[in-house]
Amino acid sequence: MNQNEFMHLVNPFKDRLFRMAKRLLVSTEEAEDATQEVLLKLWNRNENLYEYKSIEAMAITMTKNYCLDQLKSKRASNMTIVHNNFTDREASLQQKVEDNDTWNWVEKIINDLPELQKLIVQMRDIEEMEFEEISKILEMKEQAIRTALSRARKVIREKMIKTHHHGIG
Repeated sequence: MNQNEFMHLVNPFKDRLFRMAKRLLVSTEEAEDATQEVLLKLWNRNENLYEYKSIEAMAITMTKNYCLDQLKSKRASNMTIVHNNFTDREASLQQKVEDNDTWNWVEKIINDLPELQKLIVQMRDIEEMEFEEISKILEMKEQAIRTALSRARKVIREKMIKTHHHGIG
């Protein structure tokens, strides 16, 4: 496989790899490094890539594992999920402020979730991945993923209700 064929193969999902790395590692520079490492590992396997059922799923798994290794070696409990496409472009200034405030609360709550629940919320609700794909990447049964996602969403919902009805939580 030559360089152009490889780039044609990885271009459709390389941004997804970066976004996942960014959500896990927080730092843009670290996320870029992680993405580059994974792409380099894929390039080193380029002759055998077509043997895999889903190269994208393998790359996402490699990215997840690389990032988790980095977190374990540096700062195991310092994960931040960032999402900056939350507000509606047509919304009023007041609505934008309220949306931003709400997202900040959701982000804070997500940051307090266990690591696995954070990953599942990231993959399903932010990256909009299918349960089957998440199941392959995390090597878990779909039902276990659905259960973890349900529990995470319940925690988020309960804490948001508590915050909105009783002030700062």
